[in-house]
Amino acid sequence: MEIFELAGKSIVDMDGAKAAEIAGKGLAEGIPPYDLMTKGFIPGIVKVGELFERGKIFLPELVRSSEAMEKVSGLMNASLSAGNAVKVGTAVIGTVKGDVHDIGKSIVVSLFQANGLAVCDLGRDVPTHKFIEKALEINADIIGTSALLTTTMQGQKELEDLLRKEGLREKFITVVGGAPITERWARRIGADAYAENAIDGVNKVLSLLEQRKSK
Repeated sequence: MEIFELAGKSIVDMDGAKAAEIAGKGLAEGIPPYDLMTKGFIPGIVKVGELFERGKIFLPELVRSSEAMEKVSGLMNASLSAGNAVKVGTAVIGTVKGDVHDIGKSIVVSLFQANGLAVCDLGRDVPTHKFIEKALEINADIIGTSALLTTTMQGQKELEDLLRKEGLREKFITVVGGAPITERWARRIGADAYAENAIDGVNKVLSLLEQRKSK
């Protein structure tokens, strides 16, 4: 469908206004938010990530595309709220301290919202204590952290350690992801789940939430 191609192109072109226009048009035509994201905008942001890795674009362009994606995510979330969609949980998500890459995190936020999760996106370069403070403030169910560099992975361990130290570890479901992150790393630091990609993260979070509610 042409609208999906245009959606992806708007993200690659770093055109937030155009992306918002296409999102609004798609919603008005009755296209489900999930389809708009997974068939249109997300392929666009994935392509941006690939271009960045190949040195075809640089950090300023990466950030502008991410900002366009965040604008679209906000529109999708507002649409779901206006439609009285059932909220299945609340998540706090961000990229750990020292890491300014957030392509993967932006995709996760979008998919979480499209699947009925309310998301507080803390953005990039987030200090460990900020995750916990915000999660307590909004009574979150989930804390998700992304690390795109091996040098910043330690921030995920620091979060797990601090939660245990403050007696809050059982209060939240913790999910870790990012290019250098593995299932082994998640087990080692004590996280509840490792998200291999955005869709995997959504599926695992929804499963963990269901398990928690059934107890």
